[in-house]
Amino acid sequence: MTNALDARLRAELDQFVREGVYKRLNYLEGPQAPRVRMEGRGEVIVLSSNNYLGLSNEPAVVAGGREALERFGAGTASVRFICGTFTIHRELEQACARLVGTASALSFVSCWNANEALPTTVLGEEDLVLSDQLNHASIIDGVRLAKAIVKCQTGVYRHGDLRDLDDRLAAASDRRTKLVISDGVFSMEGAICDLPGLVEVCRKHGAVLVIDDSHGTGVLGETGRGTPEHFGMVGEVDIITSTLGKALGGAAGGFVAGSAELTDYLTQRARPQLFSNALPCTVAGSALAAIRFLEAHPERVRTLRENTRYFRERLVEAGFRPLPGETPIIPVILGETAAAIRMSEMLLDEGVFVTGFGYPVVPHGEARVRCQISAAHTRDDLDQAIEAFRKVGRRLGLV
Repeated sequence: MTNALDARLRAELDQFVREGVYKRLNYLEGPQAPRVRMEGRGEVIVLSSNNYLGLSNEPAVVAGGREALERFGAGTASVRFICGTFTIHRELEQACARLVGTASALSFVSCWNANEALPTTVLGEEDLVLSDQLNHASIIDGVRLAKAIVKCQTGVYRHGDLRDLDDRLAAASDRRTKLVISDGVFSMEGAICDLPGLVEVCRKHGAVLVIDDSHGTGVLGETGRGTPEHFGMVGEVDIITSTLGKALGGAAGGFVAGSAELTDYLTQRARPQLFSNALPCTVAGSALAAIRFLEAHPERVRTLRENTRYFRERLVEAGFRPLPGETPIIPVILGETAAAIRMSEMLLDEGVFVTGFGYPVVPHGEARVRCQISAAHTRDDLDQAIEAFRKVGRRLGLV
């Protein structure tokens, strides 16, 4: 029996198919890696994963999760203050704080939860939060929730525009707390925020700076400590949110890192902490092992940087014009959503798995295929992928 809602959704889904923007899931038959076996496709090269350091299937990381599973069991059974916090959560949070250069950290089941929890918990009617125009959807939703729930004043400043931010902060001198939130690395562009400029403007106005470093942690800096290390500013950012689900093993989970007072207050009042089960211990174990592996093997970060430079140079030589940058996120702008999805489908036919992104993930007219490089890619992987790009680009008249 079909109800009115299902009928409307079916009609809209059919429209997605006609417009060429319908997303089809691809099923993998083994662990995330530079090359994977895809159901119905055989072996393909992955250029669409956040597995930047190649840790998703690193034996030490897998062993960390397995050991935690055997020691602590499959589930946490309830929220932390009701049935107890496992010691591995404390170890993980200490490691997260150490990695990003803060006094303390608190884990969440995802960085999305962390970004929703932060503004809604620490802000009130007398406060202000300002968000970069191109921030991640989790930050946008967190700001919207703060406006709806705690009635704080909110605003958006033009992307990377420090003058606009300065003007907005100057006009909010009456606000009790002024919170400024920016991505460290903007995920759809691969661009790095102007962290020194943000810190300067925030200090000028007594504002608290929050950096979501989900695509910077494990990626930027000589040892992978993220955007602050990239700029030589470890310890100078007030609050950092980040994920355990990308460079740090790619499982799940996120954290808020800052002062001990901040994480204690979030423990007392953050609704995603008070009403959700804690991060599964097996995930905490693999993430902790990933941080320890990164600390012991900073050469992985150097390999990632070398692979990124190599692929970007070869892509340009093949006739493409990716957005400039230095992160392992390398977007090729195509315009319309259907064009990006079509190119990704054709690349997959050539054995390269890279995702096309369009509206509403990116603005209308700015659809793209987003390449993401891993330290685990070999030169053969990258060369084969470039050849596929060249072949598909010629078919589509792009090169």
